[in-house]
Amino acid sequence: MDATTLRELQAPLKQAYRDDPASAATPLHARGRGEGDDVTFTVAGWAGDVRAGLHEATGGDGRDACSGDMLLEALLGCAGVTLRSVATAMGIGLTSVAGEVTGSFDARGTLGVDRETPVGVTGVRVVFDVDTDADDAQLAKLAQLTERYCVVAKSLATAPDIEVRRA
Repeated sequence: MDATTLRELQAPLKQAYRDDPASAATPLHARGRGEGDDVTFTVAGWAGDVRAGLHEATGGDGRDACSGDMLLEALLGCAGVTLRSVATAMGIGLTSVAGEVTGSFDARGTLGVDRETPVGVTGVRVVFDVDTDADDAQLAKLAQLTERYCVVAKSLATAPDIEVRRA
């Protein structure tokens, strides 16, 4: 896709959102289920169900997906699409793009071993290696705008509300 095609696709959407800001509120959802005695939760995804379970650092056996890894996968997917969209809008050609997200969590926090230890993934870093003719200034701007417009990255700044209800 080139910049002109992208702008043509997005122009009517942008105008509609300017005319009616409420129409820009876009619902998202995820569904899952926990069954049996296992400490797992199966999440329905685009490519099929994924069973999340305890990480080996918290008592898991390594057979189930770690939700922390799933979080980083969602971040990488969003940042990758955002990067490619921004590059297209900027007219930056990307011959290839490879990305990686790293981070870690301190198991003492989530296991309640030490109340002072934070719970959550920290030190998150997203890195893209791109094959491009863009100069360093363009790459810096591409990184800045990718960070600015990545929905998942921005969502990590605010903890979600969690509610538990009787079925």
